[in-house]
Amino acid sequence: MALPNIFTKEISENVINRINALTPETQPQWGKMSVSQMLAHCNVTYEMVFEDKHPKPNFLVQWILRSFIKNTVTGEKPYKRNLQTAPAFMIKDTRNFELEKNRLINYIRQTQALGESHFDGKKSHSFGALNTTEWNNMFYKHLDHHLTQFGV
Repeated sequence: MALPNIFTKEISENVINRINALTPETQPQWGKMSVSQMLAHCNVTYEMVFEDKHPKPNFLVQWILRSFIKNTVTGEKPYKRNLQTAPAFMIKDTRNFELEKNRLINYIRQTQALGESHFDGKKSHSFGALNTTEWNNMFYKHLDHHLTQFGV
């Protein structure tokens, strides 16, 4: 089963419409994050692509990530609920809902505008070079998982 293609305008705008359906009061159906924390958490994926904000893992950690985590993150199988997340993705402080929402929407639009060809063979922060299917699965599956978590 192929996942929807986040690089297409139709799918990226569908995801953005789901994000726009969230409010600061939206409650999760599972998990401990607030909606603002979830948006900030989703932004981390894009920060690792577009910003030099997060330190890259060392060689040993990258090898572990590629060997044991990559297929879970870049494959088509949906995430299970309440999985533990990597430390860089843990958001424990209070976040501004509108700021995080707008950042995420801008990242999704930037990704879609750059397109599949920009990402084909591009190195990810943690997993090395990924093909467009792996990038798509990583972007779409993570967003879909958390938007479903918050009922949109």
